[in-house]
Amino acid sequence: MAEAPKRALAVPTGAETLRGISIILVAYIVITGADAAVKWALPEVGAAMAMIWRGVVGGITVVILTRGRGLFPNNRKLLAWRGLLHCCVSATWYWAWAQGMPLVDSYAVACATPLLMTLFAIPLLGEKVGWRRWTSTMIGFLGVLIMLQPSGDLWRIEALALLGAVVLMAVTRIWTRMLSVSDGPAAIAFWLMMAHIPMGLLFLPAFPPPSALPSTNAMLLLVLFGIFNGMAHLLFARAFALAPISVLAPFEYSPLLIGGVIGFLIWAEVPGWTTLSGAALVVAAGLYNVHREQVRRAAERARMKEGA
Repeated sequence: MAEAPKRALAVPTGAETLRGISIILVAYIVITGADAAVKWALPEVGAAMAMIWRGVVGGITVVILTRGRGLFPNNRKLLAWRGLLHCCVSATWYWAWAQGMPLVDSYAVACATPLLMTLFAIPLLGEKVGWRRWTSTMIGFLGVLIMLQPSGDLWRIEALALLGAVVLMAVTRIWTRMLSVSDGPAAIAFWLMMAHIPMGLLFLPAFPPPSALPSTNAMLLLVLFGIFNGMAHLLFARAFALAPISVLAPFEYSPLLIGGVIGFLIWAEVPGWTTLSGAALVVAAGLYNVHREQVRRAAERARMKEGA
């Protein structure tokens, strides 16, 4: 079947933008719960089996919540590429947690995602970036260097691997927005879940399960993990369809706070000062980029009104 005709990204109304913000906040709360559940279960199941559980349970969850409607893909090529990249991100994250990397530290590295989204939006979405945003982006990457300096708390191979995964994650975020013109949230979420099953099987030789049969508690955690993933990615797809990336980008930082609380309560995780100071620079730069994008959009709307 041919791909659906491409439509331009619609300019959202104020009400749609507010709905998108509300939805993505809930999505980040749900996905942080999913991350905590899988981190708890990983010592018993390993990264590859976690991916398979995510695909199976998450896919069933999407089918139930959507009543099986809207699952047929239109932009198959982009859905496939997004699924492939996202699976590589998942495998890297699960491997890092299985190695004992704290939840909050992994989220600190992920704070670089909005900065990268700013850069990738230039070739992928045709956005223009002025000198102010270039400067703040460079300051943000200085924060990343502070977190990953050789004498810092995050100087470990897992953090460097996650930084590479963050590059892929930024691309998938933009692709989610692009897919909203051809596919609905159900198809976007469902085929992402499905991609994790064959990719998990492919990764099994590299990440074999530590035990033959996980405990009952681990299996319950994996079921919760899958359910939360299916729910969260339906919400993500809906939010990116309603609101621009520039508006939703600041909420990429919410897992740092939520994950910090969960990590402290469950594993007594406390981030070091280099992690906190570097993350603060990254977050500040990202928020400034969002502010500049909003200023740019407001100026464009004003020019359009004058020309009307």
